[in-house]
Amino acid sequence: MRFPGKRKSKHYFPVTEKGRVPFGTDLEKSGDVYVVGIDQLLVDVEAHVDEDFLKTSGIPKGESVLLEDRTIDEIYLRLKEEERVRGEFAGGAIGNTIHNYSVLADDHSYLLGTISQQINVGDYAFHYVRNTSSRVNLSHLHPCQGPMGRAICFITPDGERSFGIGRGIMDELPPQAVPEELIAGASALVLTAYLLRKEDAPIHGAAMRAIEIANRNNVPVVLALGTESLVREKRDFLRELIRSSVNILAGNFQEFGALTGQSDPLLAGQDALDLADLALMTHDRQGLYVCGLVDREFARRTKDQIHSKSIAEYNRFEYSRAMLASDCEKPLKIYSHINPYLGGPTKIRNTNGAGDSALSALLHDLTANTHHRLESPTSPKHKAKFLTYSSIHQICKYANRVSYEVLRRNSPRLTQGLPEREDSLEQAYWAN
Repeated sequence: MRFPGKRKSKHYFPVTEKGRVPFGTDLEKSGDVYVVGIDQLLVDVEAHVDEDFLKTSGIPKGESVLLEDRTIDEIYLRLKEEERVRGEFAGGAIGNTIHNYSVLADDHSYLLGTISQQINVGDYAFHYVRNTSSRVNLSHLHPCQGPMGRAICFITPDGERSFGIGRGIMDELPPQAVPEELIAGASALVLTAYLLRKEDAPIHGAAMRAIEIANRNNVPVVLALGTESLVREKRDFLRELIRSSVNILAGNFQEFGALTGQSDPLLAGQDALDLADLALMTHDRQGLYVCGLVDREFARRTKDQIHSKSIAEYNRFEYSRAMLASDCEKPLKIYSHINPYLGGPTKIRNTNGAGDSALSALLHDLTANTHHRLESPTSPKHKAKFLTYSSIHQICKYANRVSYEVLRRNSPRLTQGLPEREDSLEQAYWAN
């Protein structure tokens, strides 16, 4: 596994110390390391419109609304006639995340969901398969009669995104289609709150069954929060579910604010750690935050400048690696923040998928930790049961870099991994 990017002269896993992976090790024979995602499989249609188009189509600006399949067809035909469509991509929050994970890790993953039983060249299902990494295993998809789900992303001149969703067959994944052995052996189970919106939908039962299997087998559960309106709608349910069954949260500041009731990102992250063990929060042009827990015995002070905001000296222990609360005798909350990479792209073509790509970087770090623990269990990196391979500060930098790659493109999905990155002061710190 290359982690976290191609390296020409430096090894991310040092090989000169005792307990490290020797050159002769056949990494392909190591334990099977993968993540499993469950999603409402969607094809994303990107269209540039003005606000009048949104009003006449009944789409609230900045929100995501569910529409009848017939209405989606009518809007799509109108967009085509007016030449407003800029691209059609395989989509879905978890679909994007799993695809980007496999591109970054150059390793396999699994995606669960529904797909049209009969696939024809040029149809939506064909485009979905064609635009998904060959490293993503789709063999467990559940075939159904009917059209795939479609999400039209309406982008107004100010860059704001609004969504019209046509469900198609995307909610038809039955609980019995969830493969227990596959989830039991995963490094992480990744879901989105969208799966839990309709309690009478088959996919709701499938998601809850998958969570139960993951909890029973000590597989970390990762939940992407969806949208602010969804979090507000399902707030009490989500808080209880997260507290009892979810380990890692991912979303933007608006979603975390709706979940916690906080109007400050650090305080929202602090409160989120009362529910989960790790939180990844994007905050538009203000960058992103990673908030986690570590046992006080293994807390590591930063070598960078100390910062204070709503939490005094919040980044003092940002060189610490995250742990589950259940693995901490004296849990300590830790925080790290990073501004957009290089200030962000000069021109942001599309913000769709930036948060999903940040989560894919975090997943890559989780599986790197699993991989290294399997290959070198006596390494000093595993003197405690850490959740991540890198510190939360390093994860911030990696997630930030991956988000930048998506922001400067016109697609929520990566086509290749990252270029070689520079070794950091922190890596030298960990080596000592």
